[in-house]
Amino acid sequence: MWIAIPAGSSIPPLIVVPVFFAAVTSHFIAVLANPRAGRGRHRGLLPGVLQSLGAAGHPVRLLAADSGTAAERACRQAVADGAVALVAVGGDGTVHRALQAAAGQPVGFGVVPAGTGNDFAGAVDVPGNPLDAAAGIAAALAAGRDQRVDAVLAVDVTGRERWFCAVLAAGFDALVNDRANRMPWPRGPRRYDLAIVLELARLRARAYRLEIDGVPRSVAAEIVAVGNAASYGGGMRILPDADPADGLLDVIWASRLGRAGLTRLKPRLRHGTHVTDPRVTVLRARQVRIRADGIVGYADGERLGPLPLDLTCVPGAIRLLR
Repeated sequence: MWIAIPAGSSIPPLIVVPVFFAAVTSHFIAVLANPRAGRGRHRGLLPGVLQSLGAAGHPVRLLAADSGTAAERACRQAVADGAVALVAVGGDGTVHRALQAAAGQPVGFGVVPAGTGNDFAGAVDVPGNPLDAAAGIAAALAAGRDQRVDAVLAVDVTGRERWFCAVLAAGFDALVNDRANRMPWPRGPRRYDLAIVLELARLRARAYRLEIDGVPRSVAAEIVAVGNAASYGGGMRILPDADPADGLLDVIWASRLGRAGLTRLKPRLRHGTHVTDPRVTVLRARQVRIRADGIVGYADGERLGPLPLDLTCVPGAIRLLR
């Protein structure tokens, strides 16, 4: 779950450094930081990250929020107030929250990887060291350069729109995520491990109805994903050839693996070699509609919503600073 820095919180003074806060002005750098990303191992680096960002010559404003919804609201307000850049400090979940305000807008978007997975940051060649990433953002901003990167616009049956930048999981992994989120016990990684065991016990190929650039397909599958980047879940290369700047989505499904087949295929995801399995299909498209009963889609590790979903690749929707 994404946790933002709450206003008036008990976060150690090490994290909130007033000297880096900007007055209310335009052309500032807005920073959304998640002090608990990556189990908090990077929280001591935040003052240095803010200082590095300030080298671009703009005041730096650290955004405050007490929930994911509030974080998105703060990001949108920052963009409306004239932020020259919006920077997400955290993992893919933090990036996902900030992306809702940055995608399709003229604001520069920076990523400082400080999570456990950092799949989007890896896909767009952001340095893994947070201080190096911040220095790269500042240099790009000072030089007036950005790299155009695609994003995916997802629309549900109510017309609600959400952006994502890495991978939408809509098969077994989505079921595991959804179950884990509904389990009050146990806490931590053990909850996810238990959710895997419980979902494996009820594993079955589900009926999916796909439209890939308008061409309908009906498939029975246990793994289904659509993405703009190669990996999800902290380095699982579900779409190993995905290019976040080619204007296309990569679509994958694996049919009728069974428990033994899925267990054997999963380790291959780390290297992307699963795509050679004859039961695995990979296609590319600009637009994908995905339907199935009883599936909640997860994108960038965050709950996107129940299927059906319409997905469109929007070329150059992100003005990436790196």
